Amino acid sequence: MMNAHGTHIFLDFTGYEAQVEEDGAWMLELLERAVAQSDARNVHANVVQFDGTVSPVGFAAVVLLDESHVSAHCYSEQGWLAVDCFTCGGTDPAVIADYIQDELTKTMPNLTLERRSVHDRFLHKEA
Repeated sequence: MMNAHGTHIFLDFTGYEAQVEEDGAWMLELLERAVAQSDARNVHANVVQFDGTVSPVGFAAVVLLDESHVSAHCYSEQGWLAVDCFTCGGTDPAVIADYIQDELTKTMPNLTLERRSVHDRFLHKEA
């Protein structure tokens, strides 16, 4: 029998609309708020805004956690947004994912959740 020490939640959205010019910073602030209202511990946060010269217009944002990470990657012009919430141990990533999903759908009425999937991580056999 396999046990899991972590859980990874994937959220895939379409219909993303930039709320401000530097939407990566806006998203990073949302991710940090989601982490702050959970039991997870933020150890570092960073965002890179892409202007389309090298990478497609969008951003990559990540909050590194003591327990793993929360990230968002966006292709703004296509309206695609992917969010990952991965924690291990006793921290429930659903608390973080629910907050992000709720805030995004309140802010962007045309946003559609295409998929939300939950996966066990750090699989191991019982010793």
